[in-house]
Amino acid sequence: MNGLREIARTLWIGGMWVIGIIVTPVLFSSLENVTAGMVAGRLFAMIAWVGLVCGIFLMVELVLRNGARALKSGPFWLLVGMLLCIVINHFAVTPIIAGLKLKMNHAAEGLFGGGFGTWHAISSLIYLVQSLMGLVYILSNDN
Repeated sequence: MNGLREIARTLWIGGMWVIGIIVTPVLFSSLENVTAGMVAGRLFAMIAWVGLVCGIFLMVELVLRNGARALKSGPFWLLVGMLLCIVINHFAVTPIIAGLKLKMNHAAEGLFGGGFGTWHAISSLIYLVQSLMGLVYILSNDN
């Protein structure tokens, strides 16, 4: 189980960092904004699903390994927090952003841009919090 746990941690948390810190900035510096945004959106959606699967696996594995006392541990609650970030971002904020994108076109960007920008900032902040919780999770000794 140790090997699977390490693979899940690496795939999920490492994937989040690589997409958020390396891939997305490269996309926006190399491609037109609309294309870069579309590709980045797909990558964020994929890592959200990876996170759901890996996060649930890591929680179950932690409980199987430590029993009920796992429910009182920091790593368990970090995983809960990270999964809540995914659920909020992927199932609540992202659909709002997608709806705003449908309303936007180049002529109307000024009219609808504020809503899009606000929701994009909220999504980015949630992703940052999730990434920081992932860092704390990786550095914790109890996982």
